[in-house]
Amino acid sequence: MLIEGARALVCGGASGLGAATARRLHAAGARVLIVDIDAERGTALAAELDAGFTRCDVTDPGQVEAAVAAAGTGLRIAVTCAGIGWAEKTAGKRGPHRVEPFHRVVEVNLLGSFHLLRAAAAAMLANEPDEGGEAGVIVMTASIAAYDGQIGQLAYAASKGGVVGMTLPAARDLAADRIRVCTIAPGLFDTPLLAGLPEETRAALGAQVPHPARLGLPHEYAALAAHVVENAMLNGEVIRLDGALRMPPR
Repeated sequence: MLIEGARALVCGGASGLGAATARRLHAAGARVLIVDIDAERGTALAAELDAGFTRCDVTDPGQVEAAVAAAGTGLRIAVTCAGIGWAEKTAGKRGPHRVEPFHRVVEVNLLGSFHLLRAAAAAMLANEPDEGGEAGVIVMTASIAAYDGQIGQLAYAASKGGVVGMTLPAARDLAADRIRVCTIAPGLFDTPLLAGLPEETRAALGAQVPHPARLGLPHEYAALAAHVVENAMLNGEVIRLDGALRMPPR
């Protein structure tokens, strides 16, 4: 699909992977709507890029539908990067894993992705296929934790595993309507989720990556997201973006 001139929506687009993706799509000529719960950062980035911004809590399906509507008629690209993390063992000295944070992580990471997937796909159904025969592309974000969940990642791995599990059936559901669905599963990336860690810890994490032995950079995620949009044969696939990293138990 041609990015230039296309309407694009980036959910979780105010920072990290989402902000890098919004920048990449904008640079390629897309008309970008940034969607995020952080209005301050989202508004600032939208002003910088001369893009649109809509505040949205991805756990609220009505707000997600409104954000998709705000993208305007002819939405062809939707990327969802919104997500949160949590660390807690299944059970330990403090008792069983708390229920509320597990629900919250699943609500944001998995249900938030579902809310965007369904709303964006419904909007794309109205599109006429472009010259390449495509009506839309949806890119979701999982994590290598879906496959290599570490100690304490029960909730996070479950939520991202759910995103992985939605990818192929969604692509099959929408194939007849010329809409593609793919998911990117990043490894250790330099994002706000890791920003609070000491520099020594961040460096040690990056050193675990076989090659390149560093944290991934948001623009590298954005480059892959843009390629997924442009490569018509990428459909129903989950792509690990991790420098050959396979996470150890801890």
